[in-house]
Amino acid sequence: YILTDATAGGNVWKNVGDGTGPVEPKFYIAATGGTVTTSGSYTIHTFTSSGTFTVSSLAVESSDNFLEYVVIAGGGAGSSSSLQGAGGAGGYRSSVVGELSGASSSAETRITAQVQSYTVTIGAGSADRLTSRGSDSVFGSITSLGGGSGGYSYTATPATTNGGSGGGSRGDNATAIAGGSGTSGQGTDGGANVASSGEYGGGGGGAKTAGSPSTSSGAGVGGDGISSSITGTAVTRGVGGTPENAGGSQAGPANTGNGGASGSGIYQGGSGIVIIRYLTA
Repeated sequence: YILTDATAGGNVWKNVGDGTGPVEPKFYIAATGGTVTTSGSYTIHTFTSSGTFTVSSLAVESSDNFLEYVVIAGGGAGSSSSLQGAGGAGGYRSSVVGELSGASSSAETRITAQVQSYTVTIGAGSADRLTSRGSDSVFGSITSLGGGSGGYSYTATPATTNGGSGGGSRGDNATAIAGGSGTSGQGTDGGANVASSGEYGGGGGGAKTAGSPSTSSGAGVGGDGISSSITGTAVTRGVGGTPENAGGSQAGPANTGNGGASGSGIYQGGSGIVIIRYLTA
């Protein structure tokens, strides 16, 4: 038996032998890259800027060689008008068992670790809706797409509103306009404009739920993000932006993939993040 949790009056012992022979040491994945922390039986690597995740050795048992990840892209920018479309969240992909991936889909298949280096790219949030959507985040073969930017006045085009999650539609007092499209397994659609809503636009799509449409009295609200406990603490990321007219008041915070609110000076999307964990106890 090996002592795995030393707590006064509550020690936890794990049986690692067959009871007849010598106890063989158990080896786990060894890796470097990002900011390394531990929680329970897991080692966690968090990347808030681009880098490399390098696996130098594998676990003895194949069942201990799985990598779980959360990969979130940069969020889209909101419109510079406080009445119109807000930015969509960056694409959200997760393989954490028991948690959701984007658009409330089931967790993706875990990666079987190999002794190699994996490229990690952290997508920037879109700084201005005219610069198109947020930037993609990458972990090895896993790519999350940047969030779509919000529509503005009569100049929005579909290319600036589609993404991991779609940006909210522009306002139009004569024509109903759909929000930007989200990407399957990564995010949801942005909120639409309805013809009777005048200049009001839609909320940005979130990783979990779609942005809401505008109404005759105001802009739509951004969609919900997804909560993950991959680091040992529950954190919600990938929230759709909300127009200032509907209560939105900030750019997307760094390393959340949140969409930016619409309104003068507050429209930038949040940068993305990549988090990886594996068993080490």
